[in-house]
Amino acid sequence: MHSKDNNPPIWLKTVAYGGLVFLHFPIVFILINAFVAHDGNTTYFTLKWFNAAFARDDVMSAITLSLKVATVATLLALIMGTMAAAALYRRNFFGKNAITTLLILPIALPGIITGIALLSAMSLLNIELGFWTIVVSHATFCVVMIYNNVVARFRRMPHSLVEASMDLGADGFTTFKRIILPQLATALLAGGLLAFALSFDELIVTIFTAGHEVTLPIWLLNQLARPRDAAITNVVAMMVMLITALPIIAAYYLTRGTETIAGSSK
Repeated sequence: MHSKDNNPPIWLKTVAYGGLVFLHFPIVFILINAFVAHDGNTTYFTLKWFNAAFARDDVMSAITLSLKVATVATLLALIMGTMAAAALYRRNFFGKNAITTLLILPIALPGIITGIALLSAMSLLNIELGFWTIVVSHATFCVVMIYNNVVARFRRMPHSLVEASMDLGADGFTTFKRIILPQLATALLAGGLLAFALSFDELIVTIFTAGHEVTLPIWLLNQLARPRDAAITNVVAMMVMLITALPIIAAYYLTRGTETIAGSSK
């Protein structure tokens, strides 16, 4: 039987629940105000703010741009992160730790530092700021999501599967397609979903590399100076939360219970 002493004290529970309420109250406030309208002295629930938001060209343009940036940045991160994980997971060589640190550094540093560094590099190379500079800047920190997931899966995957495939006459591409890729599938999908969510709502780095482009987070930032559009801003903010939360939840369920890889010892 468990002792009563194992139960946390009431004050600790109160602090924990109070912290949760403090963190989530602004989100609840946004959700409620996205459905609320005022007509004189009457407050009622309505969907008219959604119609108003989707009818605005600037909102749809910002959503489309953010979706395009997140998609392309995630694809680039998938390629680079997978290649980096494949190159590093089994090999020990001088400078390996430094390379690993460089991969993690863009997401570990404050966003303003990463943004200034990227802007300085692009200015030095005379690169015009726009869609592709946003994509490249997002890919630099999205790589970490892919790398961490893939390298963890590589380490749990028995190398004997690859050796057996090569012994049976398969070339490198066939081995990757038939043996390695199926083992990495859920790790790639989970990492890709996390990278997409991270890119979609990124603000700080985007401000330095966007030029005249307006992504959805930048649009929301600009809306702070327009209090009359608060209801539409709440609707768009709710959409951002949903678009970023759903991939994170999906990634959690995809990677849950995948510690045992097919083909490994029981």
